[in-house]
Amino acid sequence: MLISIINQAHERVPDIEMQRTLRAINQQIEYDFAPMWGLPATVRLEGSVAKRPRNESAAADARGDAVIYVWQHVDPDGVLGYHERNFRGVPYGVVFVEMSDALDEPWSVTLSHEVLETIADPMANLYVAGPHPKDRRRHVFYWQEVCDAVQTQTYRIDDVPVSNFVLPSYFCAAVEGMRNDFLVIDPQHPLQPFAIADGGYVGYYDPHKKKTVAQYAERDTRAIARLKAKQRGGKARRAIRYKL
Repeated sequence: MLISIINQAHERVPDIEMQRTLRAINQQIEYDFAPMWGLPATVRLEGSVAKRPRNESAAADARGDAVIYVWQHVDPDGVLGYHERNFRGVPYGVVFVEMSDALDEPWSVTLSHEVLETIADPMANLYVAGPHPKDRRRHVFYWQEVCDAVQTQTYRIDDVPVSNFVLPSYFCAAVEGMRNDFLVIDPQHPLQPFAIADGGYVGYYDPHKKKTVAQYAERDTRAIARLKAKQRGGKARRAIRYKL
């Protein structure tokens, strides 16, 4: 899979810094993510060297299987309008640098998060059956999002912060001794399948109530604040596409 990165945040993120970050994310994909998920991919910076995206269709902007936009300010209508005009039907993701600042999160972590989730679920429409977080007697359908549950956990590649991610076993029945996320920060209390680390959340569709739900640890103020901040992105955010 080839993911085109379109940088529209030049004042905050010069292309030279973007290239350094993409080099680290490509290493993350090749050495960390792909061996675990069996999903190889490459990210590449291309197109849109202007301060604002062009209104006309420009095939040179994206030649990949998906597009991720890095946008300076939170402007869901602007980025969605541009995407619809030029790349309708192409899987996409959006990183708002302003939103990363509000979350007190390096934009490189946000970009790593978006890249990995685009690889795992390009159209943002995959679900996995699993136990209801509060009623284990019945099942719900979880989003196949690979970073949300551990979204505050990070590590560095060549001094570039990137996001932790869950492993395929996270979406399966619990097996003693199984690794369910890449970092396993606390070996004494490892992340369990369908569980949530501090500051993270999961989303699922509840067929019994016929609605989509976001679940985070009780009284987890960081997770609540992060979810509210992300909702500012409207339908440009993956969670909102699930009609959260």
